[in-house]
Amino acid sequence: MVQFEKFTLQNGLKVLIHNDISTPMAVVNILYGVGARDEDENRTGFAHLFEHLMFGGSVNIPEYDTPVEQAGGENNAFTNNDFTNYYISLPANNIETAFWLESDRMLNLAFSEKSLEVQRKVVVEEFKQRYLNQPYGDAWLHLRPMAFKTHPYKWATIGKEIGHIENATMDDVKAFYSKWYNPANAILSVAGPLDSKTVLPLIEKWFGGIDKPHSAIHQIATEPAQTEKRKLVLERDVPFRSVFKAWHMPERNHPDYKVCDLISDLLSNGPSSRLYQNVVKKLNLFSSLNAYISGDFDPGLFMIQGELSDGQSFDDALKAIDNEIAEIVAGNFSDHELEKVKNKIESAFEFAKTSILNKAMNLAIYEWIGDAADMNSEVEKYKQISRNDIIRVAKTIFRDNNLSELFYEPSK
Repeated sequence: MVQFEKFTLQNGLKVLIHNDISTPMAVVNILYGVGARDEDENRTGFAHLFEHLMFGGSVNIPEYDTPVEQAGGENNAFTNNDFTNYYISLPANNIETAFWLESDRMLNLAFSEKSLEVQRKVVVEEFKQRYLNQPYGDAWLHLRPMAFKTHPYKWATIGKEIGHIENATMDDVKAFYSKWYNPANAILSVAGPLDSKTVLPLIEKWFGGIDKPHSAIHQIATEPAQTEKRKLVLERDVPFRSVFKAWHMPERNHPDYKVCDLISDLLSNGPSSRLYQNVVKKLNLFSSLNAYISGDFDPGLFMIQGELSDGQSFDDALKAIDNEIAEIVAGNFSDHELEKVKNKIESAFEFAKTSILNKAMNLAIYEWIGDAADMNSEVEKYKQISRNDIIRVAKTIFRDNNLSELFYEPSK
């Protein structure tokens, strides 16, 4: 169990402190409650662009990375559909450096045309390299708007189209910063050999005086139930045929979210899994085939994707996948299989606790979802999932009128 203390500063900043005396290192993690789902549909990609801009320097600290390196630390960040996360890992006795850096860029980021132009070019290049100029790279640019017609999950974190980033103005990014980057929309978590009596006064010192109003509301459109099967075939310069199958599934806080997670592991978790043994190895229909869930906070997607082996047809490949799904729906899996995937999940959770970075990050994420304490009961909730739960949810999820399919056909 991860023990922690929780506080809220007067300016609304939530603070989580985990004392871990097993390491001389500390992690300062800040989660901002803004992701791609919070963007204007005509100005997408801003959450991710802002992740880059946050490293361009603040008013009092022109170079962010230099003090981190001088303190013996390292830092990074990531953006997804639901939030943006920043962290610094450094020796615990230098933790005040992290508070200084993070509070200054929360208070007053240094905006300059040069920084915006540099980071805009970086993001545009990333868009081209990851999504436009590699085989199957544009899959999510087509699959998301096919599966989602209303919810902002219909565009990728990188953005709906490259022009939104290319045309981003200084006024646009300043407005985004003012709306979302403030204490009341952030969660600060600290993990390391430091107790709250030591850490909390330092947090008050550096963050307590940041007085920035927060009036932004998460206005997220609800996705209506899908009523028909959707299909798209793309002819591209790709080496092999490929298929992406996406079914709508419940949100992160729904009990059936974890059931979907277990189903994906029953189908595809390691070389002993059903899809690998029966479809890849035995039938040689796919060179790679995986099942996974998107992990979104709002209702997301249960995914199966794979690249077909050379010369194999879509008909045979899809029939083999359908057969494996039908086996799950019919309950034709052993108690040993179910126990095995539960044990793997428990092992993954326990292993994550050996890292103070994982603990700091997960405390913030679980608090953003609802309550940081829930991370301590996750394994037990997975253990309580029954065979009947698997069958019930599989029947609900794996319906043709809940399915969107994307196919890649190599150019002639």
